[in-house]
Amino acid sequence: MKFTKLSLVAVLAVSAAFAGGDIERVSAPVVAEFPQTTVSGKITGYYYTDDNGKPTYDMFDKDWSQLGLAAALNVTHKFTENIAANFSAVGYLNTNKYDGVLGSNFYFEGEENGAFINVANITATFMDTTFILGRQLLNTPMLTGFDWLLAPGSFEAYTIANSSIENVTLIGSYVRTWRVNNTGDNWINLTDIDDGNNWTISAAYDNKTISGSIWYYNIDAGAAIAPDKYGQIYIDGAYDFDVAKISAQYVNTNYNTDTIEDSNVFGIKGTATYGAFDFMAAYVNVSDNVAGWVGVMDGLYTSSWNTATGGSIGNNFKVEAGTEFAGITGSVSYAYYEYDQNAIAGTEDDGQEIDVILGYDLKDSGINIINSMDINVVYTNTDYGLGDDTNALEIYANYKF
Repeated sequence: MKFTKLSLVAVLAVSAAFAGGDIERVSAPVVAEFPQTTVSGKITGYYYTDDNGKPTYDMFDKDWSQLGLAAALNVTHKFTENIAANFSAVGYLNTNKYDGVLGSNFYFEGEENGAFINVANITATFMDTTFILGRQLLNTPMLTGFDWLLAPGSFEAYTIANSSIENVTLIGSYVRTWRVNNTGDNWINLTDIDDGNNWTISAAYDNKTISGSIWYYNIDAGAAIAPDKYGQIYIDGAYDFDVAKISAQYVNTNYNTDTIEDSNVFGIKGTATYGAFDFMAAYVNVSDNVAGWVGVMDGLYTSSWNTATGGSIGNNFKVEAGTEFAGITGSVSYAYYEYDQNAIAGTEDDGQEIDVILGYDLKDSGINIINSMDINVVYTNTDYGLGDDTNALEIYANYKF
């Protein structure tokens, strides 16, 4: 699973354009005629295989691998300088399916082929305030759609962001439905679960040297993905020393029941650059209970490609090194998880994950037709503490037009 490193400021990534991006003020050209329509897109090919703890099987056998293709068409129609409609349609095709568990199989997005509208919203900006109404991409520390495989997960939500105060961003979002990553055109109506109110508010500060954010989440739909519905406070902060950066985070998940203990999370992370290499080391402690989060991955510092730290109870560590050479970016990381993702089931054991991630952008290749193409390779070795030491290989390419 793709682990996206979140900024400590944790600004909400929403549809300010066709399908997502940081909220920005709309600035029209000096001379502009409306309406305006822009079209762009992306073609993705994705290959996945693993040995799933099956030493007697060939990891690259077609029965244990998936290959899928997807095309996303993105349209933005600006009615005026400040008001726009944004759409992103995704069509996909699988060439083979993966027997992840003996006796069952599945395709990317759940079907051999299909299509869905992932983003469909109205974005309006008035002075320092932006409204996003409809299907959109959300990227917050503990509630995120997550960009992995053929298309990112998406939400139907009503979001407002304000930047009237210098270096401060205020955000509020009420979420109605959720298209979980890799589930095709299936939307979960969160308003039908428990009391039906799922929302977040936040304030973030960033003056380049000091940054931090505070988020509050009310998740009534928590019982669908966590022990119960919950209220949650997320706080982070960082100081940039130029030669290094120190970050810290705290998360309290208050489950709405007397029979389930609340969760407390504390994390600290250091990053530094030496020559051509970037380094990171992080420690996160999850105590009393697993944390609550909505999405495939959480925003805790030690989470990796396949493992969300919030599912552990205990001490978690991660180290990572990355560099760029001859146009290839690469990183290697090792993470250790205590009590890991089997905490709810009561299986006490340790887990670990090794990730090797490589990426190459072909824009400097000199061949015009592939100037907007990138190729990526991800190797992971994951042990969830159940003797399921699993090797996985993911290869994917994106062509943008």
